[in-house]
Amino acid sequence: MTFSIVARSADGTSFGVAIASSSPAVAARCAHARARAGAVASQNITDPALGQRLLESLAHGVPTEQALRDTVASTLHASFRQLLAVGPSGPPRIHSGAKALGVVGEAIGVDAASAGNLLASPDVPQAMVQAFGSAEGALAERLLTALRAGLVAGGEAGPIHSAGLLVVRDVSWPIVDLRVDWHESDPIGALEEAWQIYKPQVEDYVRRALDPAAAPSFGVPGDL
Repeated sequence: MTFSIVARSADGTSFGVAIASSSPAVAARCAHARARAGAVASQNITDPALGQRLLESLAHGVPTEQALRDTVASTLHASFRQLLAVGPSGPPRIHSGAKALGVVGEAIGVDAASAGNLLASPDVPQAMVQAFGSAEGALAERLLTALRAGLVAGGEAGPIHSAGLLVVRDVSWPIVDLRVDWHESDPIGALEEAWQIYKPQVEDYVRRALDPAAAPSFGVPGDL
């Protein structure tokens, strides 16, 4: 039903999630990230509260392994859940409950973790982690490269219809939060297209928030 990757930049200052699913609006429920804390995916019969709970622990400096263990222990339905987490340091971690759906796969790299359920192949997450590790560019681009690699490796057992990309950095809001909540044929392609449009403007929007006087004009009346 879902395949995803959570990751951090090599310097530990940026965190992000890329995710795709046959279900609608997957990123709205399953992708979580907080500046200076980490990134989490909460999937497979999703409880979005678990993502926020995990991030809260990471924000308080709890190591990723302990934060995940404590979150799993504190929920009554852990066997239905699949959780991926990466913090500012230490290895990423994954929990896949015994009742995760269909073919389940997991892979953990130095700065990324990938997992999925109802997969076409258990090798999908490993393909995503490898693609992330070899990709260049900004964290958002590396995450999208990994998501595309997961699709090429087989993706879900059935068609996917939604996808999302979430990245946080040094400000309190996501610098990238792009979603394709429903697409009949190619949500990942639509997400990649949205990123190409948004990519040149990311820093402009950050500057508009931090220092509007120094930000580029929109080129509209009242802002010339």
